[in-house]
Amino acid sequence: MPGTPPQLTRFRIIATALDARWRLPGTSLRFGWDTVIGLVPGLGDGIAGAIGGYGLYAGWRLGAPLVILARMLLNLALETLVGTIPIAGDLFDLGFKGNLRNLRLLEHWLERPAATRAASRWIFAGLAAGLLLTLLLTLALMLALLDLLIHALK
Repeated sequence: MPGTPPQLTRFRIIATALDARWRLPGTSLRFGWDTVIGLVPGLGDGIAGAIGGYGLYAGWRLGAPLVILARMLLNLALETLVGTIPIAGDLFDLGFKGNLRNLRLLEHWLERPAATRAASRWIFAGLAAGLLLTLLLTLALMLALLDLLIHALK
């Protein structure tokens, strides 16, 4: 793509290598080094996450706003943390493809900065609301259980 910033070109190569280097024979499912490296217990997902961190650097160098970088970090952290779960994490890696998500996010931001920034804000507002609701429900459940325990001990 002419006029593409070099950081984006490099990240496109890295993201494709990590998430879509090969195709599973007989399917349309693609996988990359992230899935292969992730098979190494304890270390693999951390290494793949560190390599995928180049996307954050590229976004920062391109001047992406904080909300875009935060969303990219969330994708990278989710893929890295869930990837540490044996078997389920490897299957998650096959479907989630956090590096390609981050690449698309950067590309969309470069094409339509205001719309991508607004969408990212809504995503974070939804996440914040969900976390707050989870916290409140957990607190209510803990208080209800404490009340039951107190009444049971009387």
